[in-house]
Amino acid sequence: MFYPTYSRRNDPFALMRSMLRDFDSSGPMRSQQPVFPATNVWQGEDAVAITAELPGVDPSGVDISVKDNLLTIAGERKAPEVPDNVHWHRNERQYGKFSRSLRLPFPASDEKVEARMSNGVLRVVVGRPEEDKPKKIEIKAA
Repeated sequence: MFYPTYSRRNDPFALMRSMLRDFDSSGPMRSQQPVFPATNVWQGEDAVAITAELPGVDPSGVDISVKDNLLTIAGERKAPEVPDNVHWHRNERQYGKFSRSLRLPFPASDEKVEARMSNGVLRVVVGRPEEDKPKKIEIKAA
């Protein structure tokens, strides 16, 4: 690749190009696989919500389990069926079995877990047990 040389003093993008050159040439970074499925986790007063991106995954093939404070999402994304004489130009999507475990901020039970999937996004809400919720202590008059 050709990168023109500029003085950093005259070119505000010289540092960025230098970083991109380093990134392009780093072999281990390129071979690192992204974590699947990508997730977001946030907590409110009564529950924790988890969203996971699962494009191309059949909801009936997804297993969700909770034990103590560990939520596990597992399943399989099946590869598309293509004819034998096809020549791939790009094949970046990963296929096969997956499992992702996330630590919850409190112990949970199966009874307080609700899961829905829409447009390839799984949403799991785990209710916080009553005994784990903060309790307001009333101050009595002396």
